[in-house]
Amino acid sequence: MSKTHIHAVQVHFGDCDPAGIVFFPNFARWMDQSSLGFFLACGVPPWRELSVTHGIIGTPVLETSTRYLMPATYGETIAVHTSVAEWKDKVFVHLHQIWRGDDLLCEGREVRAFVTRNSATGRLHSVPIPEDFKALCM
Repeated sequence: MSKTHIHAVQVHFGDCDPAGIVFFPNFARWMDQSSLGFFLACGVPPWRELSVTHGIIGTPVLETSTRYLMPATYGETIAVHTSVAEWKDKVFVHLHQIWRGDDLLCEGREVRAFVTRNSATGRLHSVPIPEDFKALCM
């Protein structure tokens, strides 16, 4: 397993549906924020720097799944706990657990890849994950 990054979120009225429950896409948004925060907290440079040094422009989501256990509402502070469950050659699996105090609200799993952009075609393609990035995150 890897290090765990905790991303705090203050839930606002606008994050909720008319019933006052967090609208489910917001959980995905917060997991995505925590994904980037994970790498920055581990010491991996921001994507804008990696695009210059490694040609890497980010880690797009290839696959995602989410299990919702309890609702959240505005005025609450929740915490997204993010870690890497598995490293492969070109992809990794991010695990996210969203907590409100001792209550687990949501669990998410994302498969992501480190990608570069082909300058001739503009298409993205995955690249091997640099070993020094893995070492920073362990």
